[in-house]
Amino acid sequence: MTRHRPARQRGATLFVAMIILAALSLLAAWAFNSSTMNLRVVGNSQTRAEVFAAGQTAIEQTISSPAFMQQPLVVAAAPIPIDVDGDGVVDQTARLVPAPSCYRARTVRMNELDAALATDRPCLRSASSANLGIETAGGEGSGDSLCADSEWNVRSLVNDVATGATVAMAQGVAARGLVTDAANGCP
Repeated sequence: MTRHRPARQRGATLFVAMIILAALSLLAAWAFNSSTMNLRVVGNSQTRAEVFAAGQTAIEQTISSPAFMQQPLVVAAAPIPIDVDGDGVVDQTARLVPAPSCYRARTVRMNELDAALATDRPCLRSASSANLGIETAGGEGSGDSLCADSEWNVRSLVNDVATGATVAMAQGVAARGLVTDAANGCP
């Protein structure tokens, strides 16, 4: 009986297995880094959208305030707390920097108003009043109403303390109010 000696192993299989294992490790590390980067991008996009929405909310709250045209400096002095996720905790704080500024006002003529619209009714009157420094098309006795259209520049600045995100946004706003408010708020 002849015995065969086992063939001498040279380790080629072990070498190939190590190369495949190294390649799989590199692929796993690349996939992890790629997913982490994508997660950061999505998180930054979400934070930017939240801060942008907070800035827009601050502007909307400001221009919808009855005191906006009457006392713009008082309205702009207080920071505006914003709760983005509705949990009752202030997430961001917006400031109006610089204060809203009116850059143009024009008295609304009586023939431009519609008595059927509830928003135009407070502007209607039977006799014209004195011009209070607002430019009009026809001057004294031209059929001016009690209201003026004014144009404003409102800028909000929002800082998110948790993420460090900052957004500054400006918006032009046209508003209709009493002639006296426009005369006081517009140069």
